[in-house]
Amino acid sequence: MRERAAQEVNPKTGRLGAEDPSKSPPSGPPTRMAAALKLSGVRKNYGQVVAVDGVDLEVSDGEFFTLLGPSGSGKTTLLRLIAGFERPDSGRIELEGRDITSMPPYLRNTNTVFQDYALFPHMSVAENIGYGLKVRGVSKGAREKRVQRALEMVRLAGLGRRRPNQLSGGQRQRVALARAVVNEPEVLLLDEPLGALDLKLRQEMQIELKQIQQEVGITFVYVTHDQEEALTMSDRMAVMSAGKIEQIGTPVEVYERPASEFVAGFIGISNVLVRDGVRFVIRPEKIRMLAEGEAAPADTTVEPGTVEEVVYVGMSTRYVVHLDRGEQLVAVRQNMDALGDAKKFVGRPVRLAWTQEHTFVLDKGR
Repeated sequence: MRERAAQEVNPKTGRLGAEDPSKSPPSGPPTRMAAALKLSGVRKNYGQVVAVDGVDLEVSDGEFFTLLGPSGSGKTTLLRLIAGFERPDSGRIELEGRDITSMPPYLRNTNTVFQDYALFPHMSVAENIGYGLKVRGVSKGAREKRVQRALEMVRLAGLGRRRPNQLSGGQRQRVALARAVVNEPEVLLLDEPLGALDLKLRQEMQIELKQIQQEVGITFVYVTHDQEEALTMSDRMAVMSAGKIEQIGTPVEVYERPASEFVAGFIGISNVLVRDGVRFVIRPEKIRMLAEGEAAPADTTVEPGTVEEVVYVGMSTRYVVHLDRGEQLVAVRQNMDALGDAKKFVGRPVRLAWTQEHTFVLDKGR
């Protein structure tokens, strides 16, 4: 089992629970070793609806692992099964090698961060963060040190006396995170915690959340339907659909080499083509729009078409092209210079080019 954190803040490291520098968690993506969490054949039905359909999953110690999928894919149900809020109809759930399948939530060394924060409005920020420690009987002195360290960790030092209603949405989210992390769970479960934040703050919190996870070294299992969140923060991710896991891999693996047409369509924008009986994926940013008279590089596939629509999205422009062979492709060009009137391209003939190395053949067996 992984070394558990100490009750006091270590003066040598300034960390929660690191007894000496040699035991401090490393930065960067962890090396996959022991499984912090293991699910074997987990299944959950609600009447005739199969919410989780025989899921097998291993999450490594210290890993930031994301469950990604659309609404109704089973990701939140799976998180609730891990937390103990629901019981599986079959299968086994292990935490650090211990069978916790039938354990109630309060006996599992996990904590959950929800989208609605669930803070106590009548308590101060510091009292909210330290509440779990108080319930566990941690002494006042030790509790205050750990709360102060948690406040510093989430960039809220000096705000411990405020009430939740005196904080912004982003600050309240940090309090909810600190309250969970300060208890030093073996696995921290996060159920779409950034969903209520605006886009800019959500993007900032994605980076901060990953930094905090690396600092404390706790295993994170994160649920989201937002592909950008999953790609930005995850060491690995599982893409779910209809209660099953479609693919598990690093963000690069899942994006560049989707295991199914569902994954290809759900993660970003994908063009799926069939040529000579082979179905393959080509991402929009991999497609070149050749200038008039421009010769195509060697070993490049070139197909003509007509621009049907142009969508300006700030950093780039998206071109929807109807190929002469009948399909529709989306190509993306980065806006290196001022674009001007992009609509002038609508109706123009173009040639699209891509290389073999930028295509990925979908598994015919799926």
